[in-house]
Amino acid sequence: MRADCFTRFFATLGAIAILGTTAWAEPQHGIAMYGDPALPPDFAHLPYANPDAPTGGRVVTGEVGSFDSLNPHSRLGSVPWQLRFLAYESLMGRSYGEPFSLYGLLAESVEADPEGQWVEFHLRPEARFSDDSPVTVEDVIWSYETLGTEGHPRYRSAWENVAGIEPVGERGIRITFVEANREMALLMGMRPILKAAQWDGVDFATSGLDIVPITTAPYVITDYEAGRYVSLTRDPDYWGADLPFRRGTNVIDEVRLEFFGDATAMFEAFTSGIINTIRETNAANWEQNYDFPRIQSGEVVKSLIPHQRPTGMTGFVMNGRTPAFEDWRVREAMIQAFNFEFINQTINGGSEPRITSYFANSVLAMEPGPAQGRVAEFLEPFADALLPGALEGYEMPVSDGSEANRAGTRAALSLMEEAGYSIENGVMVGPDGEPFSFEILLQQGSSENQSIINIYVEALSRLGISPRISTVDSAQYRERTDAFDFDMTYYRRGLSLSPGNEQRLYWGCEMAETQGSRNLMGVCNPAIEAMIDRMLTSDSLEDYQAAVRALDRILTAGRHVIPIWHSPVSRIAHVRELRYPETLPIYGDFLNFHPDVWWYEEAE
Repeated sequence: MRADCFTRFFATLGAIAILGTTAWAEPQHGIAMYGDPALPPDFAHLPYANPDAPTGGRVVTGEVGSFDSLNPHSRLGSVPWQLRFLAYESLMGRSYGEPFSLYGLLAESVEADPEGQWVEFHLRPEARFSDDSPVTVEDVIWSYETLGTEGHPRYRSAWENVAGIEPVGERGIRITFVEANREMALLMGMRPILKAAQWDGVDFATSGLDIVPITTAPYVITDYEAGRYVSLTRDPDYWGADLPFRRGTNVIDEVRLEFFGDATAMFEAFTSGIINTIRETNAANWEQNYDFPRIQSGEVVKSLIPHQRPTGMTGFVMNGRTPAFEDWRVREAMIQAFNFEFINQTINGGSEPRITSYFANSVLAMEPGPAQGRVAEFLEPFADALLPGALEGYEMPVSDGSEANRAGTRAALSLMEEAGYSIENGVMVGPDGEPFSFEILLQQGSSENQSIINIYVEALSRLGISPRISTVDSAQYRERTDAFDFDMTYYRRGLSLSPGNEQRLYWGCEMAETQGSRNLMGVCNPAIEAMIDRMLTSDSLEDYQAAVRALDRILTAGRHVIPIWHSPVSRIAHVRELRYPETLPIYGDFLNFHPDVWWYEEAE
């Protein structure tokens, strides 16, 4: 990442420490979690957008899997993940050049209570839906209420902290909160706005492919075939094209999402030119497989996009609701048996670093060794209930890289014995004499995950454990994970530099029993709830960071996930006509980067 990006980032963090809370209670062009947004009211464009980018061209991406719905806001169905971000927009837009700042989009201004009790937005009079009808206060209120009561759990959690929503004047909306929560003002600014009239007489919760949404976004869905592709076309009459926030963004004429049965078929589609851009998540593939003729000729180029956002958590989650993984010692045994160094060498050539905690690779990561200072103070009231490692420090096991992994195998056996298991006739059995086994649920098309699990299963056999592997299509996978019908499965949670209310969706107690939620691990821990509360009520950078670092310790020591690797860079191969700006956001290749700030330009 370039130095100017980091300079702005750390300057913003410094402003948090100095400013604390800002007197928000007056209309502003933007809003930040702490302090003031970095861009002034008269900013010309986002710093990582090219205001002179030409319009035209097309982006064709590939996805493994299928889809049976165009409604990304309902709990039912499988939806192309990009639709949430390409086909809808909100009252405020997020700048990924800052930890957490929003600027006016459908709303021309925002006004928030300094204590976090309410927020007020004022709509732009020129805001329009794609059918040229105006965006009204009624549309906004309907969208918020519908998403909050009938929508996906990602919306319902925050809505429970809303005491009321009401119109203010001709174009204003005021939202009052049940309790003070500074982040709620920002979260409410990011809700997608739908046209209420389109959903008259329609069951929003069960809609799938029967409704092509009318939205306010720069792109509209113009063509699709269930499970095969979705085509979005740039709206030439898009109402907000000249807004500073939109200048230089969404200039590509067509964004087409192609779906494939597996990763091999998708890669072949890229090498043959059916799709013209691809993200490569495997470092070894990037080095070994990207030397085909179109790259040799310069028709296709390889780009590295660095970032300094948290690693989040990627790996294989253990469902703590099931008897197999209730005991933390069993979960630790599964981590010890996972020979990361050997698997990383086999899959990636050993080039990718391991994820060591949920907020690793960032200023929010837990520090090594025993908890100290404010982190220790925050954790101390829960000391008796915390798992080993939360206070003392926890590190992932490191093997010698050999396939046998004798040290890890011995550690796993010892932990299983402590948990009451033993090996009889070469089989791991529990106190009841029944064999210890569990199911690993995988989604069709993920050859990398299948390769990882194949190696892992071989290692588990040395412990007398024979897990069952079930591979299902995307619809079944979604149905089963929504119902928490699995023992272990692939898991990925992206985290930001400004964690807040969404943490309740990932590992909050209420979400542990809410089907369709993102708390796949089933964790419910009073210490986690307390750290999230502290994050949301902190009035200083010191307390905020301490709360996040304490949360990081609790989650990591919980042994809920077998972590794999992360990439401190994104690897994107694309036709040379697709370009992106020199100035990169601190989040790198994150939401609203590709294809939002890319453009298509014929090579000279």
